[in-house]
Amino acid sequence: MRSASSPTGILWTWMKLNNVIFTKVSISPMPDDKGLGVIISGGNTRPGDLLMMVPRDLVLSLENIWIFAKSDHHLREVLESTGEYSRTARGAILIFLLLQLTRNTQPGSKKVGATNPLSQYFNFLPSKIPLPTFWSTAERALLAGTSLEAALDAKLRSLDREFTSFRKSTASIDWCQDVWWGVETGILSFDDWKQVDALYRSRALDLPGTGHAMVPCIDMANHSSGESTSALYDTDANGNAILVLREGKTMDDGEEVTITYGDEKGACEMLFSYGFIEENMDSARVIYLDLEIPEDDPLKLVKNTVSNSAPGFRLFSQESSIAWEGPFVWLICVNEEDGLEFRLLQTNDGERELKVFWNDAEMKDVSKLDSILKLNPMWDIFRLRVITILQARVEAQLLLLASKDRHGNDIPHEQVDTRIRESASRLRCLEEEMLLQAYQEFEDQKMDLLESETVLEYLGPAKPDDKANLEDGFS
Repeated sequence: MRSASSPTGILWTWMKLNNVIFTKVSISPMPDDKGLGVIISGGNTRPGDLLMMVPRDLVLSLENIWIFAKSDHHLREVLESTGEYSRTARGAILIFLLLQLTRNTQPGSKKVGATNPLSQYFNFLPSKIPLPTFWSTAERALLAGTSLEAALDAKLRSLDREFTSFRKSTASIDWCQDVWWGVETGILSFDDWKQVDALYRSRALDLPGTGHAMVPCIDMANHSSGESTSALYDTDANGNAILVLREGKTMDDGEEVTITYGDEKGACEMLFSYGFIEENMDSARVIYLDLEIPEDDPLKLVKNTVSNSAPGFRLFSQESSIAWEGPFVWLICVNEEDGLEFRLLQTNDGERELKVFWNDAEMKDVSKLDSILKLNPMWDIFRLRVITILQARVEAQLLLLASKDRHGNDIPHEQVDTRIRESASRLRCLEEEMLLQAYQEFEDQKMDLLESETVLEYLGPAKPDDKANLEDGFS
């Protein structure tokens, strides 16, 4: 089902009726078919000026949704049937949005849910959201070899599991069975679930004092990072959401007011959550790559069992260099001969529990293994092993990116939206540049470590001319 968006002119009436305050700003269509945006209208501004105020009871938050449920038995039934899921901001907001989507598209006069100001605001939200979860198979093929490929596959699987669980939780509610799930009468589909997820991901803000929430009107502001960000959102002393002009900023009539969706977010996350990559972004900023423990590691199964970290690592820009983080890789690089040990011990209640030890001392948190290894005389050796593992994974991703890029050129242009092709191509270029830089920096670090006295002593009397041949012993 699809909900048609209301004309923007009606939005002004809705704002007046619900005490939303606009000061020297208005909402207007943006050029180049970029949707709606907030612009200065009505005079010049000064730093710190209040641009918008949205009453606290209009903020679509976890708390307010449960308040709405007190007077909306349909909403309350669904919230209560989904248990802990509806006790999270994302879960409650998706359920609320889904009921509004149902109400707006449901045939007949008998509608699901009660009308409230936020259900009316739903009519102003876009009915089409250009996130990758809606891309066609041909368009998704353009992401092959990028970090977004795996992230998108994982997201679609997660949404499918979530939708299946939601259906199971609500199937016993009579009206849900009739309106949503009935063979002949049901109108809810997986695409609808993707739509409310996309609305949430692309519009939710981390509002101070409230947490993740959707804020009417403020969520119309487009993104710009760094010094280009012109306004900040916050909460005033009364709990109302406000938009104020940044310190040091003045704006003239007709200029666009922007907020930041997160300066630290990389190209992959921007395309994933918002459907675009910022025009002035000159670096991928962040890349997450998965890692697997080698098949010939005799402790592979038990390492995967005890690990409490994501099986991969994160590359990120840090000034002019590339840094990384990922506790999982340290677990890959050590084994029993180094001091790692696993013991199956019996607890006081008779159960058996797997424990991790390093040099006979129990490790309470495996994710802190690197802090223990730093105190070990073999620290440089462990570092060399890790750098070798990371470099090999980066090299594999570069090769995959190059091979898949050739395949993408074979996809007919008529099967792919032009903007999607451009976005995918830009992501590929940015990630390739960052991976090449990371590979070279790992190479430099590896060469430095091969000069370490600890490493030289570990290698023994062998003194090969080509140190690059030594790395195989550390991976």
